[in-house]
Amino acid sequence: MIALAAALLAVSVASAAAPKQRTPVQVVRAWSKALNASDDKTAGSLFAPGALAIQGGFVVRLNTAKSAVLWNSGLPCSGTLVRFRVRRNVVTATFVLGRRKGHRCDAPGQLAAAKFTIVKGKITRWEQVAPDTTGLVA
Repeated sequence: MIALAAALLAVSVASAAAPKQRTPVQVVRAWSKALNASDDKTAGSLFAPGALAIQGGFVVRLNTAKSAVLWNSGLPCSGTLVRFRVRRNVVTATFVLGRRKGHRCDAPGQLAAAKFTIVKGKITRWEQVAPDTTGLVA
């Protein structure tokens, strides 16, 4: 009986200690929150080593945490999330762009979208895509 109680206690402690992995939508929300706060270090930490960033025909491989932070620091705008489309571990998020502290936003008020591929709680691919305006009121 004591052995059973000890085993149950060990299992409950182990499961409480193991952090839950974020869902793909939670990762995207965390990235957006960090970017909006101009916290490029936190935004960068959400990218997996070797992640791809694709924007306007340019492809950048973010091999290190430092390169992910640097890439995020180059994004000029904040964004208010207005739509998610989720297919398994791929989230397409649509944002209304806004001013970002320490940056000059080139398109405040405009829509932008990015497709995020999330693997094991990390962004492995970020790709700027055309925003889906279906059903959005201007």
